[in-house]
Amino acid sequence: MISADSYDNPWTFDDTPITSSDIGDYYGFVYLITNLKTNEMYVGRKYFWKLRKPKTKDKKRRVKSESDWKDYYGSCKRLLEAIADLGKQNFRREIISLHKTKGDVNYSEIKEQFKRDVLEKRDNNRKVFYNDNIMSRYFIVNNDSNRKISQKLKCPPIM
Repeated sequence: MISADSYDNPWTFDDTPITSSDIGDYYGFVYLITNLKTNEMYVGRKYFWKLRKPKTKDKKRRVKSESDWKDYYGSCKRLLEAIADLGKQNFRREIISLHKTKGDVNYSEIKEQFKRDVLEKRDNNRKVFYNDNIMSRYFIVNNDSNRKISQKLKCPPIM
């Protein structure tokens, strides 16, 4: 029997599908999305809740509601293009860890991305992860962009 809270290609935690009734007081999660055809992966984070200001005169009040976490597939353009091409059924969505605060979610995402070496890990000279940055601060450095930056700075490229 399908529950009223079922959704397509559900997120799993310890191989168990997660529903709204499972999230309790968790703020968010760190996840791994895997392309089942190519084995490329993406590590990211998502919050279960969103806070918004209602259109009232009370500027300080915020309303908490459930986010779009059930339908979320990441923010990486290359990953989203692959999902559009191959279909959602060819991607596995796993929750790596659950967290009770926004800070813990953010810290754990970054820690997981560095631990898995998402920017540089290669398999047969092919990039393993879709991630192309961490925190919009740490980027993949390829030799071409490194040379261009070095030429602008008038210094030798880092190899």
